[in-house]
Amino acid sequence: MCRSIKPLRNMDHPVTEQEIQEAALQYVRKVSGYRKPSKANEEAFQRAIDEIAESTRKMLENLRLKASQ
Repeated sequence: MCRSIKPLRNMDHPVTEQEIQEAALQYVRKVSGYRKPSKANEEAFQRAIDEIAESTRKMLENLRLKASQ
């Protein structure tokens, strides 16, 4: 687990888009092994961040729904 990724569920405030993007960025950095991708890999790097952020948003929305039921 990447230590700089903090849990986003059950925070004392609603999760922000910035927090989701930062967590996705940290995950992609950890998995890829790159802090910053080369020009040739920038598009793939950013696409991965966007996809992970979207999946994270969906998961958090579903977890909130399940927890309140």
